[in-house]
Amino acid sequence: MTVIGFHNSHEQVHPAELLRAVQHAEEVGFTAAMCSDHFAPWNKAQGHSGFAWSWLGAALATTNLPLGVVNAPGQRYHPAIIAQGAATLAAMFPGRFWMALGSGQVMNERITGEPWPPKRVRDARLRECVDVIRALLAGEEVTHRGLVDVERAKIWSLPDQQPALFGPVMSVPTARRHADWADGFITINQPHETLRELTGAYRDAGGRGRLALQVHLCWDPDPDRARAIAYEQWRTNTFPPPLCWDIDGPEAFEQASQHVPQAAVEGAVLVSSDLGQHAAWLAGYAELGFDEIYLHHVGKEQLPFLDAFGEHVLPQLGVSRPAPAVALDPAGPPQPRRPHQEPQPAGLP
Repeated sequence: MTVIGFHNSHEQVHPAELLRAVQHAEEVGFTAAMCSDHFAPWNKAQGHSGFAWSWLGAALATTNLPLGVVNAPGQRYHPAIIAQGAATLAAMFPGRFWMALGSGQVMNERITGEPWPPKRVRDARLRECVDVIRALLAGEEVTHRGLVDVERAKIWSLPDQQPALFGPVMSVPTARRHADWADGFITINQPHETLRELTGAYRDAGGRGRLALQVHLCWDPDPDRARAIAYEQWRTNTFPPPLCWDIDGPEAFEQASQHVPQAAVEGAVLVSSDLGQHAAWLAGYAELGFDEIYLHHVGKEQLPFLDAFGEHVLPQLGVSRPAPAVALDPAGPPQPRRPHQEPQPAGLP
C-alpha cells in the first residue's frame, strides 16, 4: 500500500502552527511527513521560513511519524554539520528520519556571500557532500579537499541505523546521476508520462530504494476560493529549472510572476473543491508505482485540509482513520489523547 504523507511547508506556515499541523496530520490518519528547508519564502504572501532542523526535533518528539527533509549541503550548510544533525535525529528516533539532498537554489544559498556556481559545479559539489556525509555517518574521520573542505571531522554520536539519503529528481540526467548514490528517489507532481520517464531512468541506471512523490494541491469547499488561494500562494512556483534555481529572492520571484496566468498555476497545482477528484488524482499517482506520496496543500490554513482529507480522501486510498489512543487517568475515566504524547504540564505545547 502506498504511504500517504503530509508535506510541511516552512515557507508558508509559522513553525508553531506547523508543529500543531503535523501532530494533527497523524491524528487524522497520515502515516508519514516531510518538510522543506528554506531560508526565505518564495513570495511575501507566504511570509515564513522557520529553521527546519529545530522544527524536526520537535516534530519527531511529538509524533510517531517518519519524517524527511529536503536539504542542499555545500554552501549554506557544511556537509559535516548536516551529517551531525542527521546522526543526532537518527540516533534519537531510530528508523524515522531521512534526507533528500539536492544542489540548491540561489534564493537560499546566496546568504553566505559566496558566488553562486553554475549547475555542473553545484552537481559536483553535491556529490562530494554526499560522499562526506556517508563517510561521517559510517563513523569515519574525514579530511577532504575539493569544492568543499573538511578537516578531521568525526561524528561521535552515531545512530545504529543510518538515515536514508534520497535524490531529488527533476530531469532524466539527474535521475541517472542520483541512481549512483541515492537510497531513494523523490520528485514532484508532473504529467504521468514525465514521471514514468524519470522513474524509469532512475531504475534503469541502477537506482535503488523507495520512490516518493510530493504533490502540490489546493482544496477549499469554495472552488473560486481554491483557485484564488493557489494563485496567491503558488504562482511564483510555476517556473521550471533552471530558472527557478537562479532567481535570487521573494521580490524577484514576485516580479517574474506578475503575468503568470491561472492556467499555469493549475498546471503545477492540483486545484479542486471536489475531494473525490483529489482522491482520483492521487490514486493515479499510486498506480504509477510510487511508494510514498506527500500531500502539500499550498494554502496557509492546514487544519481544514487535514480534516477533510483525513475523513474523505485517505479512506478512498486505503488508509484507515486511526482510533484515538486512551490514557488511563486514576483521577477519573479514561481520556483520549494524542498517541505520540506523554502527559504534559499545563502551558507546554
